[in-house]
Amino acid sequence: MKAAVLKKIALILALALMAVPVFAAGQADKSGSTQAAGPVSIELWYGAAITEAGPPPQDWAVLQLIKEKLNIDLKLSALPSNESDQDVKINAAAAANALPDLFMVRRDPWLNLIRVGLVAPVDELYAMMPTRSSVQYDADSKVFTTINGKSYGLASPGSIAKNEGMLIRKDWLDKLGLKVPVTTDEYLAVMRAFTFNDPDGNGKADTYGYGAFIEINNFEEGLGRRMDPFMGAFGVAGTWNMTAANAGLNVRNPAYYDALAYVKQMMDEKIIDPNWLSYKKDDFRAAWKQGRFGIMREQNAAFGAESNYAPFDKNFPKGEWIVIDAPKGPKGHQSVGVYTQAFRIYAVSTKAAAAGKGPAIARLLEWMSSDEGYYLLGWGQKGVNYALDANGVPTPNGLPDPEQAWTKPAAQVFTQLRNMVYYNGQIELLSRYPTYTTAVSGKTMSALTIMRDMQKRPWTAAIGSDALPPPNADLKRFYEQGVLEFLTGKRELTKANWTAWVQDFDRLGGKEWESAGIAKAKESGYLK
Repeated sequence: MKAAVLKKIALILALALMAVPVFAAGQADKSGSTQAAGPVSIELWYGAAITEAGPPPQDWAVLQLIKEKLNIDLKLSALPSNESDQDVKINAAAAANALPDLFMVRRDPWLNLIRVGLVAPVDELYAMMPTRSSVQYDADSKVFTTINGKSYGLASPGSIAKNEGMLIRKDWLDKLGLKVPVTTDEYLAVMRAFTFNDPDGNGKADTYGYGAFIEINNFEEGLGRRMDPFMGAFGVAGTWNMTAANAGLNVRNPAYYDALAYVKQMMDEKIIDPNWLSYKKDDFRAAWKQGRFGIMREQNAAFGAESNYAPFDKNFPKGEWIVIDAPKGPKGHQSVGVYTQAFRIYAVSTKAAAAGKGPAIARLLEWMSSDEGYYLLGWGQKGVNYALDANGVPTPNGLPDPEQAWTKPAAQVFTQLRNMVYYNGQIELLSRYPTYTTAVSGKTMSALTIMRDMQKRPWTAAIGSDALPPPNADLKRFYEQGVLEFLTGKRELTKANWTAWVQDFDRLGGKEWESAGIAKAKESGYLK
């Protein structure tokens, strides 16, 4: 987004809002203020729980319930599944002064929107939703969204830490007489066998050792989290080293060259799915379900939840994935990747605040965290999509139509907003990841058991790294494009060329970015 455009928008808004309080009166809240005669229109851009399932239907009963009960006309729009595409959508709306009333947003674009005045402080909203605030917005959440003494976002617990892991096709190992790989060299050997030795036995050269796609956050370096296990084998997982003794950018660590050379070897030998540079998240997940590769880093539920595993089970009834340790490097380093404590930010646009929609937004969110909203959005309709077991935990068992259970594809459109009500409580974990028997192969599966296995593997703590200052746009582009150019051969990967590239990186602001990050980490007590 052009800075000049945003400044112009901010100036226009500032002039228009000079006489308007942060949250104008007019809508009902829990203090009993006057409610508007007609429904308050609230446009919500949400992060879908299951992107491939599609949005809730237009005649979704919950929308009518919200209108009747809360006097809110809720208009829903799902954000793209890919994070960079999410940023593009939000930035485009900001440039057009068309941000929705309430929207999920990643931290980097959120910070930019704060700088130009396009999101409103929400401090007054917390007291309007006591139930939600008690389970969703703790002290850490408020600190995370506080800038210059004001909270500019509602930060709910995000994804559970360390809920991804390295998975390998055990049936392929068994067919080829191979053991589970441990070292980086053993990983290479297995990836070669999976690529060239026909592990699925179909007589075609259509399999690869490893599968991935580019998925980058500001604390996961230029190749993203799917390649972090290989960077971790050389001690350079993630963007930042958050140890007090060696704090700094991993890309400036000499070991980063060795890690990059290892990944380049995977590409040169063609033992990684060549589409990994163009895959989106949904493409990647479709690929492993179609048997395209035999090793991957994947999220526990995206792999093991019933509806997500079902296509693989149907395609390969005798197929079997198991969780394994990430590769151990030549100096003993080993890590699935970096982890931090994540929050999912929902922001209120300045336009919504100026229109007095704050109390209505608080009313909506408070209802979402009531028993009624929590179960409706989290699991669907009782007796149709879920039942309660003896312990009061939602279960898909014992329903009139098992295909309408919240775990089944047909019902997933009704729980697309569940990320707005879940807070990683025990009921959620037990119900979100139920034990089930696969339809075709008859395997017993539990995404919760898989997650616990993933969490006990070696990981690299990077707490606070997601709150460090991001690079400027030019430096970020130089960084991410540069490492890919070395991998794809556009730049020859030699130590001399790499040293020259790092020097260019520093001249563009790399060293300054590192210094600013270290200073922030020290100031915030992140370094350990």
